[in-house]
Amino acid sequence: MIEHDLKALEEKSVYILREAKIKFGNIAALWSMGKDSTTMLALARKAFPDGVPFPVIHIDNGIDFPETYKFREDLARKWGLDLIVARSAIKPEMSGFSCCGANKTVALKRLMKERGFKALIVSIRRDEHGIRAKERYYSLRDKEFRWDYKNQPAELWNDYTSKLGATDHLRVHPLLDWNEIDIWNYIKRNKVPMNPLYFSHNGWRYRSLGCTHCTVPLKSGARSVDGIIRELSTTETEERSGRSQDKEKEYVMQKLRALGYM
Repeated sequence: MIEHDLKALEEKSVYILREAKIKFGNIAALWSMGKDSTTMLALARKAFPDGVPFPVIHIDNGIDFPETYKFREDLARKWGLDLIVARSAIKPEMSGFSCCGANKTVALKRLMKERGFKALIVSIRRDEHGIRAKERYYSLRDKEFRWDYKNQPAELWNDYTSKLGATDHLRVHPLLDWNEIDIWNYIKRNKVPMNPLYFSHNGWRYRSLGCTHCTVPLKSGARSVDGIIRELSTTETEERSGRSQDKEKEYVMQKLRALGYM
């Protein structure tokens, strides 16, 4: 796995976060308590030394892991985060999994309308999935959150916003250029607090975190950040292999994202 220049990655992400706040004002960020969105918040704390200047949203289906809920409360208190918890329904939907996907999108749409947020920060990375590789740093959505992945403005020479035009809803992706080992190297270098489920317990750990219904642990002896970094340097296992597979199939993920899936 290629390791990138962390300083360059950090500078670009900080720039994107600052530009989003300056240009759109009333913004928010999604926080799953996973490694990527927690790293994004660590970057936001560097971008804004006086504190994260936007709310962080957890779309809660009520069946996340107990460790995840504790981590949420502990870190929100420690970092002084403006935490918004929005409840999502659990019912069948197109991906075949009742716990997330379109159900979480419905809850997010309701919250975005209530609070009038102009942009939403999301911590996806291009290397996670083929569909996510099609994203831009600033991604246009319509009022129904639909994403026209075939018609996106070019982002050249650090010009991310001048060609955006009018939009009902915007996604901001400050971690697009990062990969999994970059995230863990950054966590190590900056001592970013992390959900304990990522570390091995009795020979198993979670490499990618969702809820209790769609995430399973993988065999691993990595009990520390250093152990995870060593493991990633040799593994051939896909990062999201512990997630529900039907939702991860490319045609399902593409349809979900086109319809507004996070």
